[in-house]
Amino acid sequence: MQKIKTALLSYGMSGKVFHAPFLNFHPGFELLGSWERSKKLIHQDYPSVKSYATIEELLQDDVDLVVVNTPVDTHYEYAKKVLLAGKHALVEKAFTTTVAQAQELAALAKEKGLKLSVFQNRRWDSDFKTVQKIISDNVLGEIVEAEFHFDRYNPILSPKQHKETANSGAGILKDLGPHLIDQALCLFGLPQSVFADIRITREHSLVDDYIDILLYYSHFRVRLKAGFFVREAIPSFVVHGKKGSFLKARGDVQEDELKLGMKPKLDTWGTESSDKKGFLHTEINGEIIKEYIPTLQGNYYYFFDGVYNSITQDAIEPVTAQDGVHVMQIIEAAIQSSAQKKAVDL
Repeated sequence: MQKIKTALLSYGMSGKVFHAPFLNFHPGFELLGSWERSKKLIHQDYPSVKSYATIEELLQDDVDLVVVNTPVDTHYEYAKKVLLAGKHALVEKAFTTTVAQAQELAALAKEKGLKLSVFQNRRWDSDFKTVQKIISDNVLGEIVEAEFHFDRYNPILSPKQHKETANSGAGILKDLGPHLIDQALCLFGLPQSVFADIRITREHSLVDDYIDILLYYSHFRVRLKAGFFVREAIPSFVVHGKKGSFLKARGDVQEDELKLGMKPKLDTWGTESSDKKGFLHTEINGEIIKEYIPTLQGNYYYFFDGVYNSITQDAIEPVTAQDGVHVMQIIEAAIQSSAQKKAVDL
């Protein structure tokens, strides 16, 4: 099996939790190491890999794929360096800070014949996969509206300075927002226009920490919300159709288990507890149905499997650079809409 030699651009939370465990587990990848600026931590978990002192040292190594998992406002700069060095790139969300940057990277990857993917792992969450199946099975009839939430109760500012310092990559719109937006676009495609309310709600916060985004489609609407003052959460996925409704709590266990040091596998990985089942209330063949729907298994492994196949078999990336461009188009439209207090056409 061909091995994709892969390196990370940082070994903080995302490298340790979301990337290294799957790169180490998937038989098609070889984790070479990570660029570590100050703390040298990767050897604690993977003693045989390298800790690169500079990005230049990393790019001069025999690397096939580079994971750009640095702060958002550096994604464009580092992803461009990676592509110009002739390496495939996997870029964390938010893909970039502007549409223009995203389009430039997409064009550069195409010009160089390289694979460029965006890490939208939440498409492989158990809760989202279940919602996706409900919609694709058409058990709700024609969709009228959907509402997706990524809510938390956390009024305390993050100790990570890059998240709380006003910069082009900071704020909830470019942190949790890309997850919600990508899930909506994955299900429904690009909307016709966008209306948004972007706010600061935490005391002393310098960055946006509340978003309410309304996507206008021709015959339905999709609302996306995220904030830090939701002590009692409502269902994170609510979809209403002309025949019925589906409600689902956010219940994917992968992030929590990875943070505990659990290692991914294929059989029972990403299995939610039974009390997180979604509720379906609809009409099928003239019969009213009210039942709890078992949650599908989630597994980020299949994202990495898609990246592997894209490089070794020239398949399409599991999340393409154009997908990243589309998310940035929604983000830019949301910023403009909130500033002007009006809907913005795409």
